[in-house]
Amino acid sequence: MITRRTLAASLPLLFIVAGASAQTPAASDPQAIITTIYARAASGKGENGGGFIIDSKAAKAKYLSKSLVALWAKADAKTPKGDVGPIDFDPVTNSQAPDVKSFEVKAETRQAGKTIAATFTGRSTTRAAAADQTVRYDFVRDQAQWKIDDIRGATEGLPWSIREMLKATLKS
Repeated sequence: MITRRTLAASLPLLFIVAGASAQTPAASDPQAIITTIYARAASGKGENGGGFIIDSKAAKAKYLSKSLVALWAKADAKTPKGDVGPIDFDPVTNSQAPDVKSFEVKAETRQAGKTIAATFTGRSTTRAAAADQTVRYDFVRDQAQWKIDDIRGATEGLPWSIREMLKATLKS
């Protein structure tokens, strides 16, 4: 039988547990997905980068929306054999030479889907513009799972979008 004393003693613990679970995003939550990606990119000396999300068909299927995977496949098919594909850099770290020391992940609002912004700093790399340190991920629901539908950033302050780069490859 629960006494008032037992109930009163257990209530603070209940609120702590409930608060902790409310702050921890689920593995299928876009913010948790991006946090996991950057944690892996920052591991070791931060030189591993995030190329693992796009380095194979299976990886693309795991992280990217079906429409982005299809667009990427069309752009890859247009690339001459032996040439570098349409995306020749690590979009996760917005670089040729990944360097991630620390990162912060925040949700941003958008009309449809979700946008997650990851801002990171490197151990030895300094960026030309502050905007170059933030990469945004547009998420959509794809068969009951959140998937990345576009990756956007800036280089020397000029915006880029993976989706737009792939479309441009198909037009050329």
